[in-house]
Amino acid sequence: MERLKALMRMTAVRLSAVYFLLFSIAAVILVFYVTATASSILQNQSRAAINEEIGEIAQIYDAAGIAGLVRTIDRRARQPGASLYLVTDATGRILAGNVESLQAGVLDEGGFTEQPFGYERFADDPGDRYHLAIAQVVRMPNGMRVLVGRDQTEQERFRQIVRSALILAFALMGGAALFAWFLVGRQALQRLDRMSGASARILAGDLTERLPVTGTGDEFDRLSDNLNTLLARVALLQEGLRQVSDNIAHDLKTPLTRLRNRAEAALSADVDAAGTRVVLEGMIAEADQMIRTFDALLMISRVEAGSHPVLKTRVDVAEIVADVCELYEPLAEEVGAALVFSPSPPVEASVSRELIAQALSNLIDNALKYGVEPGREATISVGLDLHDGVCRLSVSDDGPGVPADKRLRVLERFYRLDQSRSRPGSGLGLSLVQAIARVHGGRLVLEDAGPGLRVVLEFPQDGKTIADGEAGHGPRP
Repeated sequence: MERLKALMRMTAVRLSAVYFLLFSIAAVILVFYVTATASSILQNQSRAAINEEIGEIAQIYDAAGIAGLVRTIDRRARQPGASLYLVTDATGRILAGNVESLQAGVLDEGGFTEQPFGYERFADDPGDRYHLAIAQVVRMPNGMRVLVGRDQTEQERFRQIVRSALILAFALMGGAALFAWFLVGRQALQRLDRMSGASARILAGDLTERLPVTGTGDEFDRLSDNLNTLLARVALLQEGLRQVSDNIAHDLKTPLTRLRNRAEAALSADVDAAGTRVVLEGMIAEADQMIRTFDALLMISRVEAGSHPVLKTRVDVAEIVADVCELYEPLAEEVGAALVFSPSPPVEASVSRELIAQALSNLIDNALKYGVEPGREATISVGLDLHDGVCRLSVSDDGPGVPADKRLRVLERFYRLDQSRSRPGSGLGLSLVQAIARVHGGRLVLEDAGPGLRVVLEFPQDGKTIADGEAGHGPRP
């Protein structure tokens, strides 16, 4: 009973029941309309034939009188067919005709009978003695009655056959529907039970569990695929949150400890004003680095969540690149690197000027930090090209590069190849660039520059999407 109740709560079963009910109602209306129309047509034809015969008999009566009328009725009654003839005297005694007995009251009123009536013919078989007919009764001036009619037994059998066939069809349809509902509903309930079990394990904390997929491609599979994609995304976000939390605790613990140690040393040591100033400047530098870290985290979160206002306009990307390179040229000279950007023809695209400039700044800043080795001349190359509606903004260095197995890891928040944290930075630069690429429907690609690393920011010129937003690595296909 419980499974039946569960089955009836399913939308598919309810819709099937409604469709079956509507089809049944339409079929009943159609069948009754067809049978009623056919019966009406046949009855009208019978009435027309009866009127025609009444007219002929009236002419015979006018010409030959009662005797001629009785002879005509008797002769026609002997002919085979569906016609009924009967002549009675004023007392109701049958004088001529092919009717042995009539349903009571038929001869009491003149004109056409309102409903088919029952009668018996002479020499009927014992099992087939009752018939139905319609007729017209004519009352003569002397009290005699003349009845002319047409047999309706076949029409009534036709209606009964149609009704029986309709009942049988409904019974078969109902049985087939119940059988189909049972099979389909039972299978659907089993799949729902499996999905419920998997959902319970997921709710219990097992995010590696996935909803079952049979491979049929039906609505259950599509729902399971979408939910599994959602679960994978949730698991990825949860893992990212855990890593971010761990990295934040690790990366902020060191500068906070240094801040505390410096403050404690300043309090315990007898230092002059100049020494106090040095300590405070160091503490401010540490605080500024932590503020930059939090600013980068907030920027990434806002961009990925869509809360950061991203106003895309049609701008010249080459002009943005030239401005950023001009801004970083003095810094590159300070660290002994050459920042090279070959003049590019205008490349117009629908982008956020602010975010594209921020992304390029991060890429150049990373190249200056990690692609320039002390005591060796280095070159930072910035490139921009347009191919098949896709803008490709690249920053290359000739430094040590990034191993192929680490190129996806460096895109994670706070991940740094320099595990000792001896170089400045927070490990958020590439993560922010990747978030900006996703906002623009593009992707971030890390390639081997041979030697060094080439980081490529790809985004569509028309503001649409060229990739699923996931970062790639390796050579461009």
